[in-house]
Amino acid sequence: MKIRAGITGGSGYTGGELLRLLLRHPQVSVTCVHSRQHAGKKVTAVHKDLLGETDLIFSEEPHFEVDVLFLCLGHGESSLFLEQHAVPARVKIIDLSQDFRTTAHGAGRNWVYGLPELYRGQIPNADSVANPGCFATAIQLALLPLARAGVLHDVHITGITGSTGAGTRLQDTLHFSWRTANISAYKTLSHQHIHEVMQSLNYLHPSESKSIYFVPWRGDFARGIFVTAVLNRKGLSGNEVNHLFEDFYRSHPFTVVASEMIDLKMAVNTNKCVVYPEVVGDKIAVHAALDNLLKGASGQAVQNLNLMFGLEETTGLRLKASAF
Repeated sequence: MKIRAGITGGSGYTGGELLRLLLRHPQVSVTCVHSRQHAGKKVTAVHKDLLGETDLIFSEEPHFEVDVLFLCLGHGESSLFLEQHAVPARVKIIDLSQDFRTTAHGAGRNWVYGLPELYRGQIPNADSVANPGCFATAIQLALLPLARAGVLHDVHITGITGSTGAGTRLQDTLHFSWRTANISAYKTLSHQHIHEVMQSLNYLHPSESKSIYFVPWRGDFARGIFVTAVLNRKGLSGNEVNHLFEDFYRSHPFTVVASEMIDLKMAVNTNKCVVYPEVVGDKIAVHAALDNLLKGASGQAVQNLNLMFGLEETTGLRLKASAF
């Protein structure tokens, strides 16, 4: 019997990307897609690329005759939704907002942080998973091996993201005429994802004093994230750094350690995070690239579903990169 899945907030970027994945997942049947804004409309009226692939209609109210419910809501809206709706305890929840990422308890549930590369041992037993943020995923996967080795202190990070990272609500910085041929910084040293990053780094090495300085940029492309983290190498050789990364990610199918410089298109349209650590003088620079809608959101949510239901972690996620 297939896993019955429902999506709340199915009309946005993450909801649409999740629907595309689940419709092709061999062990999942999507039984409900909820959207108050588009209730009564065909799903294909919003996600036009799915024409011919589904006859689903957006429901006005969420349905709980499901095995797993994905919350693809805005930040702050997931906790409100769970206050207003009595989701049965038997229904597993995967929340894609930031509402429960830094708490173990909330809305009457126990939450596990859904980064498989760090919490794969806990996710299969969880009934509620808080899916990581997109920048947070890229930054953590760039730093986790070094955190375990205890060599993180002051880390300086820059990162650039595509326009889909800002959601579908119209903003000045999402207009084509503003975005095209343009780059800008935002939330300098104050991005909300740093809280969940620090939580994971402290989980690996709680006694180490560390600071993260992060400057995010908006890019003139639709999807993808590329980050570079720079820190002191603490006497480690290039071979030792490479070994730390290869050893840490050896059993994780979606984090790939490269031996030469990477680019964004190696990861876009896949559930991979491609990581390249290099030693330059007395510094370590770690580059990481992923698709913000896949490994940074909906793809990682499906990865968590697979783990929660005892499926092969890669089921439904062997996707092809765009390359050009």
